[in-house]
Amino acid sequence: MAAFEAIEPMMGIATPAWVALGAALGLVAGSFLATLAIRWPEGRGIVAGRSACDACGQPLRWFELLPVLSFAAQRGRCRRCCGRIDPRHPLIETAAALIGAAAMIAAPGLVGLAGALFGWLLLTLATLDVEHHWLPDRLTIALAVTGIAAGAAGLAPPMINRLIGAAAGFGALWLIATAYRALRGRVGLGGGDPKLFGAIGAWLGWQMLPFVLLLAALAGLAAVVAMRLRGDTVTATTRLPFGALLAVAAFPVWLVTAAS
Repeated sequence: MAAFEAIEPMMGIATPAWVALGAALGLVAGSFLATLAIRWPEGRGIVAGRSACDACGQPLRWFELLPVLSFAAQRGRCRRCCGRIDPRHPLIETAAALIGAAAMIAAPGLVGLAGALFGWLLLTLATLDVEHHWLPDRLTIALAVTGIAAGAAGLAPPMINRLIGAAAGFGALWLIATAYRALRGRVGLGGGDPKLFGAIGAWLGWQMLPFVLLLAALAGLAAVVAMRLRGDTVTATTRLPFGALLAVAAFPVWLVTAAS
């Protein structure tokens, strides 16, 4: 009890220790999430057995599993077969570390840990959507369930706002997708997008959903401009990973609300 009372006053202060903890946890989480994002779409095992080189299948030693550092020390190559290590590993690990650190800066303590979890799940969903146009139901459900669990634990926003947000987020995009398909005769939104928006609502509450949608639209516009500047052909049927845009928009909204 005495130890908790000593820590409690620091819960709202973004000390270097909290930020370092968030970054360290992010590196660990990112290592797992990178493996998940790479192997899951290929139907490969994620948690069974020891970690092994994707090229030669040899088990990796503990010092070859250090997030980011192992990749840098080995110059992106396996120590045994010299096979190329997928660069998505350090990229996702670094992104997860930044998410953890940012969450702890915005809201040190348990709220920051919850926000980091929110960001890590969004990072994984965004990666899968960008690369495969796939938002797995199991991952989206996990995002929604953890959002409701955070509300049940007493974290803001209140549970009623989260429940309304989940229903409103799913319902709004489902209605838009249904209307677009009826009017244009083609699919405008993937089936996973309404589910993801509902899960985001379960975390942020219904009041923040318009801001997420606005930021996602602006991010999509920026992506289209970048594609045009790169010389890509962009038409009305060009497919954008809208789920990834929602994910990219949702975490900054959480950061702002958590810090305020």
